[in-house]
Amino acid sequence: MKHKGNGKILIALIPVIVLVGLLALDISIFGSDAILGPSQVSLLVATGICVWLSMWRYKTPWSTFEDAIRSNVGDVTNAIVILLLIGALSGAWTVSGIVPTFIYYGLKIISPKVFLLSACALCALVSLMVGSSWTTIATIGVALMGIGKAEGFSDGLIAGAIISGAYFGDKISPLSDTTVMASSINRVPLFSHIRYLMVTTVPSITITLIVFTVLGLSRQGAPAAQVEQYAQALDRTFNLSPWLMVVPLVTAWLIARKRPALIVLAISTVLASVFALIFQPDLVAGIGEKIVQGSRAKVFFAGTMESVYNSVTLATGNAEVDALVSTRGMLGMLNTIYLIICGMCFGGCMRASGMLREISRLILPLARRRFGLVSTTVASGTLLNGIVSDQYLSIILTSDIFRDTYDKEGYERRLLSRSVEDSATVTSPLFPWSSCGMTQSTILHVPTLAYLPYCFFNWISPLMSITVAAIGYKIFKKPENSGPDEQI
Repeated sequence: MKHKGNGKILIALIPVIVLVGLLALDISIFGSDAILGPSQVSLLVATGICVWLSMWRYKTPWSTFEDAIRSNVGDVTNAIVILLLIGALSGAWTVSGIVPTFIYYGLKIISPKVFLLSACALCALVSLMVGSSWTTIATIGVALMGIGKAEGFSDGLIAGAIISGAYFGDKISPLSDTTVMASSINRVPLFSHIRYLMVTTVPSITITLIVFTVLGLSRQGAPAAQVEQYAQALDRTFNLSPWLMVVPLVTAWLIARKRPALIVLAISTVLASVFALIFQPDLVAGIGEKIVQGSRAKVFFAGTMESVYNSVTLATGNAEVDALVSTRGMLGMLNTIYLIICGMCFGGCMRASGMLREISRLILPLARRRFGLVSTTVASGTLLNGIVSDQYLSIILTSDIFRDTYDKEGYERRLLSRSVEDSATVTSPLFPWSSCGMTQSTILHVPTLAYLPYCFFNWISPLMSITVAAIGYKIFKKPENSGPDEQI
C-alpha cells in the first residue's frame, strides 16, 4: 500500500533514532539484563512513535498496522515453538548426561602445547551442544582463562580463542536462538539454513584453528589442575557413558535425512528424557522430590517434566561446573520470544508505514549486483550491532531491510539468512557498548578492545561471506514463481 508523502527520510529516521537512544540508555543502566525487559519496552515505544507519525503525517489507517503486526508475528510462530523445544532439549540433554559427557571428554583433550587450539575447539564443541555463546563463555571460558594465564598467554589472546569458539556454536547450532531467529524470520528451514552456513563457516573456523595452532605451538607448560577438577566434578555427578552418544547420533541421522526441525527436536528431547531415566535415575528423582512426594513413578514424572520446562541447577561440588550444567528449560526461552515478538511488531510497523523502504533507499543503490548486495547486507548487519547494541535486533532489522531486495533480484532467502548470520550474530561481541561486548568483557575480565584483534572467527566470518559472494560459489537464483519456502 502506498502512502502519500512517506518519502521524507528524516521522518522515517525518527523511530530508529528514538530506538537507538532508548537502547543505549537501557544498556547503560541495565547492562546485559536489558534483554530481560527494557529492550522490549524500548521496541514497543519506538513502534508506537512509528505508528503515530504515520497516522498523523500520512493518514495511514490503524488496520494497516494491525495486518502488518499479525503477518510479521505470524511468520515467527514456528520459530517460537522451535525455541520452546530448544529449551526442553537443552534441559533433557544436560540432565541425561549427554552434554556433561561431551564436556568431560572435551576437557580431556586439552594439552598445554596446543592450548589455544584446544580452548577454541572445546568452546566450539560446548557451544555447539548448548547453543549458547554466553553460557559457554561464562562457564568453561572462565576456567580456560585461568589455565591460559597460568600458561603465560596474554588475556586478549586467551579471550579471543574462547570467544571465537563460542560464537561458532552460536552461529550454527540448531539449539542457538540466533540461528533459529535468522532462519525463521526469513522463512528458511532451519537445517537448510545451517547447511548453507557451512559454506562460509567451515572455512572461517578452519582458518581460525590454524591461526591459533601457529600462535600456540611456541608455548610450553604443565596441565592445569583446574581442568581435572572440572572433569572429576562431572564424573561424580553424572553416570558418564559412551551409550549416551546414541541420542546425538540419532539426532544427526534425522538431520541428515532432512527431517523438519520440529520433529527432530521433539524426538531428540523424548529420547534424551528416556536416557535420563536410564542413566541418571538419582538425578531425576532428586529433581522430582523437590516438587512432589509420593510413588517413584510420580517423582520420576515430576523430575522429567521439571528438567524440560523449568530452570534446573545441579549440585556438583564445583560452582563453575554447577553453572555449566544448569539448564533454562522452556521457561528460559520466554525473554527471547518476548524480544522477537516486540521486534517483529517494530519491523512490521516500519514496513507498513513505508519508513523502512525509505531508509533502505539510502543503502540499496550499493546493492545492485550479487557482490554489492551481500557486501551491503554484511556491512549493515555489522553496523547495526554498533547502532542498536543488540544482535537480535540487528538480525531482525537487517532481514527486514533487505528481504524485499533479495526477492526482487531473485536470490534465495537462504543467502540473506546466511549473510545476516555471518555478520549480525558473530560481530556482536566486538562492540564495547553492545550487550554482548559488555557481557563477555565483564565475564572474562578482559577489555573488549584487548580481545577484539584475536577474535579471528568473528571478523573472518563476514569477510568470508563477502569473499564467497565475490566468487559466486553456490549462490543461485531461485526458480521463477517460487515462494520463500521453495528456495532450498
